[in-house]
Amino acid sequence: MKLDHSKVPIYDALKHLIEAETIPFDVPGHKRGKGNKLLQEFLGERACKFDVNSSKSIDNAMHPVGVIREAEQLMADAFGSDEAFLMVNGTTSAVQAMIMAACKEGEKIILPRNVHKSAINALIISGAIPVYINPGINHQLGISLGISIEDVKQTIEENPDAKAIFIINPTYYGICSNIKEIVKIAHEYEMLVLVDEAHGTHFYFGDNSPFGGIQLGADMCALSMHKTGGSLTQSSVLLVQNKYINPHYVRSIINITQTTSSSYLLLTSLDLSRKQLVENGSEMVNNCIKLAEYAREKIDEIGGYIIFSKDLINGNTIAGLDVTKLSINVSNIGLSGFEIGEILREEYKILIEYGDANNFMCVISLGDTLESINKLVEALKDIKEKYQSDKIEVPKLEFIVPEVSITPREAFYARKIPVLFKESENLVSGEFVMCYPPGIPVIAPGEIISKEAINYILYSKAKGSLVTGTEDLTNEYINILVY
Repeated sequence: MKLDHSKVPIYDALKHLIEAETIPFDVPGHKRGKGNKLLQEFLGERACKFDVNSSKSIDNAMHPVGVIREAEQLMADAFGSDEAFLMVNGTTSAVQAMIMAACKEGEKIILPRNVHKSAINALIISGAIPVYINPGINHQLGISLGISIEDVKQTIEENPDAKAIFIINPTYYGICSNIKEIVKIAHEYEMLVLVDEAHGTHFYFGDNSPFGGIQLGADMCALSMHKTGGSLTQSSVLLVQNKYINPHYVRSIINITQTTSSSYLLLTSLDLSRKQLVENGSEMVNNCIKLAEYAREKIDEIGGYIIFSKDLINGNTIAGLDVTKLSINVSNIGLSGFEIGEILREEYKILIEYGDANNFMCVISLGDTLESINKLVEALKDIKEKYQSDKIEVPKLEFIVPEVSITPREAFYARKIPVLFKESENLVSGEFVMCYPPGIPVIAPGEIISKEAINYILYSKAKGSLVTGTEDLTNEYINILVY
């Protein structure tokens, strides 16, 4: 049956509730803004009115049987999946739901080590055992890539009892693995394929984009609709194919960690974004691609900057490139990505998505314009003229290959003591250390702390990166395991 994507069931139900002038004697306590004038001034009267509590007329996200269920079915149809779950705890909760639904305590999951913190947190919660695949590395650019088919085959053959394999599509810098081939191999061993597509919502709508995981045969995909799909921050979608997955079990897993007080502002933003993507997504995403390619052309004319392009594609560790991730290596300019980000922010009022020791990345998405792109290009031209110096020697890897001592769950709950971080070499970490964004741990619980990792983190901190994860907010100390 063909579904009507002009409909926005959650939004329409909310409008009806408000227009009917219902009197709220339920929560939230601001009573549609009347009880907090400062909040009403901040968000506006309409947003406050739409911040309501679950009820029969507007359904309940934990057990949807009305308009939220209809919105889920429309969402699934839009992305070509059997089921779709609306997530209001971010893609963090979607990633955790995928892993917890696929693996029970003591069961193995294969995953690249450059996963987001949310995936390793899921291992702590579930007790699943990680089997890491080291991603490919581009030493010239200093970035981690996708996982190679050869490494996938070898790891699966060595761990045929693993329940699932986890893939990133794309990485922060737009790198895509060969999901189609990985799915084929994994399904031969009856393993589920889970895909973190936090930055890949637009893949399902652009004519010249890489394909999305569902399109390539994956079993579950977690999408950050708010990153590239136009919804509000913290709103995401979990897509599920029913062939090897029980969707009712997935919902029960989601309900373990997702809030029972789902924000209708977030749910409605997902509903509206789905409608826009179905009706105008192709045109909008294709325009993003054109703007991104225009930016590459203009920045290349400046000289000095190394812009990631489709020339990197090798069919294996780089099976595709998301060009809407405007990724640029700045080592020839004599600056780090951290420093470029700070200069753009402080001197040009331009915010980038991410910077590391060698590169920075800007997301080109639905709301960008030729005017904003030209301002970025002019700023980069100006920065080169003002700041260019000799090429600097910086840590070569964005990703540090770790040595795992015990599982993340064991390490997280083990007895720990704090030691000076700079003196922690060869000790076993009891917590995360990350440069944020992107939230990929350089050190994770249960891993032996290497000198290389210490040097990278100290360098990143000195260059202005936000270092997170440790209990000590100064990052001077790290908790290590005591045996």
